[in-house]
Amino acid sequence: MNVKPTRLKVTPRPTPLGVGASKGGSGGIKETFESLAKKGEKALVAFITAGDPDMDSTGNFISAIERGGADIIELGIPFSDPMADGPTIQMSSERALKNGATMDKVFELMEKTRKTSKIPMVLFGYYNPVFVYGVKRFAKRASGAGCDGVLIVDLPPEESDELKKELDAVGIPLIYLLTPTSGEDRMRVVAKVAKGFIYYVSVAGVTGARRSLSNKIAKSVKKIRKFTDVPIGVGFGISTPEQAKEVSVFSDAVIVGSAIINLISSAKGSAEAAAKVEEFVRGLKQAIK
Repeated sequence: MNVKPTRLKVTPRPTPLGVGASKGGSGGIKETFESLAKKGEKALVAFITAGDPDMDSTGNFISAIERGGADIIELGIPFSDPMADGPTIQMSSERALKNGATMDKVFELMEKTRKTSKIPMVLFGYYNPVFVYGVKRFAKRASGAGCDGVLIVDLPPEESDELKKELDAVGIPLIYLLTPTSGEDRMRVVAKVAKGFIYYVSVAGVTGARRSLSNKIAKSVKKIRKFTDVPIGVGFGISTPEQAKEVSVFSDAVIVGSAIINLISSAKGSAEAAAKVEEFVRGLKQAIK
């Protein structure tokens, strides 16, 4: 699907924020996984795009996801060229950008959410918007907004030193990806720098809900575990409670995105969408308990 290019608008206005440990989450990602492990539970990570269809609606969806029982939220930073994403998330970024999403507005949404919620939040996106915004400025603003982690899809460990340095300075983990094409050498490299959790991409392709999952995922996750004790989350393609349950058997977290975005885009209004998202997330969480 061709998506009309729309560049993420960056507000040049500086935002004075102090440097320190991240203020987000119920103790942060590490503590969340540890708490769940003590209860014998796996984490449910829910992805939505910030600003789709607008920032106020996104705030309602965050609340619905938390009520539904999700443990961590991935908040997508809208971008005009999301190469790792399929049509569903591409179009959610397009809607958000069309309705005025900016990096500053994403941070303002997080700040507003932090007034009433402690659910850990991970900023998920591409490096171009972060680079344009300014790496140091991004890290400081993320810390002040209560961000618990950052995942940059197109930033491998070899190219992440600058961002990692700034995020380390404010106590925010930079989360890395592994894929079905990752060999043991790549697993070792990622395991050496991994914090928060490792995101294992379950398919060699773009995001999107799928009817079935590869039977090779469990074997790949088992192989990654040889090199690290950092939690491993599996995402890309998980769209039903049954699939979530299947993946939870061998992973530490189940990550669901496109299926949630589909509910949002098909609903008639924010209130209906929030209700559908809450019900769907609750079903996913029940399935993996």
